[in-house]
Amino acid sequence: MSHPPVPLGTFPTPVEPAPRLAAALGLGPDDLWVKRDDLTGLGGGGNKIRKLEWIVAAALAEGADTLVTTGAPQSNHARLTAAAAARLGLDAVLVLRGSPGVSRSGNLALDGLLGARLHWAGDVDRAALDTVAEQVCARLREKGARPALVPFGGSSTLGARGYVRCGEELRAQVPELRTAVVALGSGGTMAGLVAALGAESVLGVDVGALADPAAAAAEFGAPLTAERVTADRLRVRRDQVGAGYATLTGPAAEALRLAARTEGIVLDPVYTGRALAGLAAAVRDGDVRPGEKTVLVHTGGLPGLFGHADAVAAAQEAAGTHVF
Repeated sequence: MSHPPVPLGTFPTPVEPAPRLAAALGLGPDDLWVKRDDLTGLGGGGNKIRKLEWIVAAALAEGADTLVTTGAPQSNHARLTAAAAARLGLDAVLVLRGSPGVSRSGNLALDGLLGARLHWAGDVDRAALDTVAEQVCARLREKGARPALVPFGGSSTLGARGYVRCGEELRAQVPELRTAVVALGSGGTMAGLVAALGAESVLGVDVGALADPAAAAAEFGAPLTAERVTADRLRVRRDQVGAGYATLTGPAAEALRLAARTEGIVLDPVYTGRALAGLAAAVRDGDVRPGEKTVLVHTGGLPGLFGHADAVAAAQEAAGTHVF
């Protein structure tokens, strides 16, 4: 049974034209728009708010007083789970991969500001991270707390409902939409968009968070639509992962500079930077064409930029030194 979403964000988010970015990519001035889901409001904004509205509603209905979730040290999802907990008067425990002391900036700084408690799981894989989170929940229950385990990335069929709503907003805002381009991480965001817009209208750009993100997106989205959508039917680019999820790729670094200098829009190095790099590649190979309405879904993540040493160094280097 699903419960009505608890309101956490500010919706609908705006859609803005991006004519200078379009020209730089080889599209027409009216072809490209940006869906500003970085402006969802709570906790610095980002796409996870839409998912958390549904997931936290279910947790509250079950009497939870603590939200527990997992992620990488610079997890946007973990930061926004902490923000949702603060908004609703709940405790938050973030089970993060790695060890303390690597960084105190970016999302980690906001985690602390929002009052979250951190549990470092060490250098573990995804399955082991989930196991550690379950152990943390068990210890919390022993102490009398009522924890709810929020899935990795907020991605589940329930969380994907938030992106069905986003897809419906997009249809109303850009009726002639041909392609919505979005970062594909844990799968829930793409799943909801596909359920609302159809598999042919969504291009997911793999960021390297999962071994098979298309399978995850298909699984989460299947209960949300009567159309049978399998992983092989999804439009997915896997050419932007580079050396791995946490690394800054050359195309993503160029995408960050391009968006900032043409439209004044700041992307993040892991998700939206790769999404724009994937869009640029899709234009080059003809998958996205001039004369068609394309929307880049800006899923947020700006705090992660400041916790990414390579991205900060690249930005500082790009600034250069000018003497007048």
